[in-house]
Amino acid sequence: MVKSLTDTTTLHNGVKMPWFGLGVFKVEEGQEVVDSVKYALKAGYRSIDTAAVYGNEEGVGQALKEANVAREDLFITTKVWNADQGYESTLEAFETSINKLGLDYIDLYLIHWPVEGKYKETWKALEKLYKDGRVRAIGVSNFHVHHLQDLLEDAEIKPMVNQVEYHPRLSQNELRSFCKAQGIQLEAWSPLMQGELLDNEVLEEIAKKHNKSVAQVILRWDLQTEVVTIPKSVKEQRIIQNADIFDFELSQDDMSKIEALNEDRRVGPDPDNFDF
Repeated sequence: MVKSLTDTTTLHNGVKMPWFGLGVFKVEEGQEVVDSVKYALKAGYRSIDTAAVYGNEEGVGQALKEANVAREDLFITTKVWNADQGYESTLEAFETSINKLGLDYIDLYLIHWPVEGKYKETWKALEKLYKDGRVRAIGVSNFHVHHLQDLLEDAEIKPMVNQVEYHPRLSQNELRSFCKAQGIQLEAWSPLMQGELLDNEVLEEIAKKHNKSVAQVILRWDLQTEVVTIPKSVKEQRIIQNADIFDFELSQDDMSKIEALNEDRRVGPDPDNFDF
């Protein structure tokens, strides 16, 4: 059982990744992102997830510098955007990201979306960055099973992580099984379904039983399904509350009720059908 904010899962290359972190999607560059990252680090978070397209890597970097947490205790993720995919352009995009973050290395670098005809070349660039020691782990985001199968045909190094939309309405059972069999760690974005689940009666009932919020129940469910999770918030109190999920455990009955909420329903784009 995951017992604290510093507990980690071990990726297939031996690197330890925190089970829980802060996502900064749609957090504004400047003071907003600096503050939210600092709140998280102060609350004990050690994993921060950003991306080139979020436009806030500099603010994340500033917060890391000001927070004064030892670099080896941090786990920083960023992602190569679709427009930068391809071999040389990915290497260039990586330099831009690492400079904005002000770091010597990145802990996890991901391909943001499976851009058709490009993600294999992009993956070759990630393999090079990994072999050169610029990143500690490499992975993908928003890849379906067939994208992973296609990538694995030519990959020298298997992705360590696949970050996807994951919440009780989209429990990704087939993908979860495939990733588990392949030793690829699944990670959730939008774990709270952008707030859509917070008034769900089933979840409210479970939350009341445990004297927790619905958000805390969902995030606990992520961890108990062995999925890394990175909820986003800019409010200090919410950031602290989101992480207050290590003092209770969902029963098998709770887990089954939550599993039954699955409708294969997305709030984000389908990785087979996006146009950006």
